[in-house]
Amino acid sequence: MKLIGSTTSPYVRKVRVVMAEKKLDYGFVQENVWAEGSTMGNINPLGKVPCLVMEGGDKLFDSRVIVEYLDTLSPVGKLIPTTGRGRAEVKTWEALADGMLDAAILVRLERTFEGRKDSERCQAWIDRQMGKVQASLQAMSVGLADKPYCSAIHPSLSDIAVGCALGWLEFRFPEITWRTDYPNLGRLLDKLMLRPSFADTKPA
Repeated sequence: MKLIGSTTSPYVRKVRVVMAEKKLDYGFVQENVWAEGSTMGNINPLGKVPCLVMEGGDKLFDSRVIVEYLDTLSPVGKLIPTTGRGRAEVKTWEALADGMLDAAILVRLERTFEGRKDSERCQAWIDRQMGKVQASLQAMSVGLADKPYCSAIHPSLSDIAVGCALGWLEFRFPEITWRTDYPNLGRLLDKLMLRPSFADTKPA
């Protein structure tokens, strides 16, 4: 298998962490979708990473689709329950983490996209998206409470998704004081960073 992505993308990191936890072999190809001349659109019509190219050339895209497929490839470290309420809970945690990232990335693009002048940037839009980020952090903190992990007594995809989202916020939005406001989230990320799958994929 070949994974196409960027080391700074939190969605790509989620896939890389799952690959490591599942002990799967793959090749990693760096791709900057924002670079002039990027051919990512020829691989994924959405022009986004991550994209998993499987044996035979078939392609999977969207991190949620990819990690669900990867979890079926090996019985090692099952990350997503097969059925029922437990499965729904894990997928809801993933949706919350990814949704928070979606909002934060929109803020970053609004602030930094070179195709706009400063006068064209919309603070009201930024404020709206940051409100989603803050609401998501609060919901994560309440959901985690004083549990060791988000949805089980051991790490699952819930924790991988949340950990990658928090790690990206720390990387791109150091001014957000989520560690102070929600110390249980900080403890979770610190615990996850002790795992090689997280330590080896830290964005930089």
